[in-house]
Amino acid sequence: MGYSKKRILSFRFALRGIRTLFGETPNAAIQLIAAIGALLMGFLFNVTPVEWLILILVIGGVLSLEAMNSALENLSDYACKKEFHPIIKKVKDLSSAAVLIMAVAAVAAGMLIFLPKIIPHFHD
Repeated sequence: MGYSKKRILSFRFALRGIRTLFGETPNAAIQLIAAIGALLMGFLFNVTPVEWLILILVIGGVLSLEAMNSALENLSDYACKKEFHPIIKKVKDLSSAAVLIMAVAAVAAGMLIFLPKIIPHFHD
């Protein structure tokens, strides 16, 4: 198989992963709705290029970490045949924590960007 064909296939696998993420992971669907809301607010409030950069990075961070969390959960469930194991629990808890930390950072970034635009005297 040629180099170009391998690259095209890897792109198709990634798109399949995105479809799986949003089709099988309820939290990812909720996060996608929040991301779309933040992007719409960005257009509504005419955010600056730096604010767009921040929004894009935190949205990408949350969704990417959710994908990694889902991958680790699926692999962990497969490895332990869905039986309880304390190390698997720790892995799953830690990967969930990573998503939560990024989501909290995204909310904080959104508040710093949008609250002064919604409540003009918020930063005073």
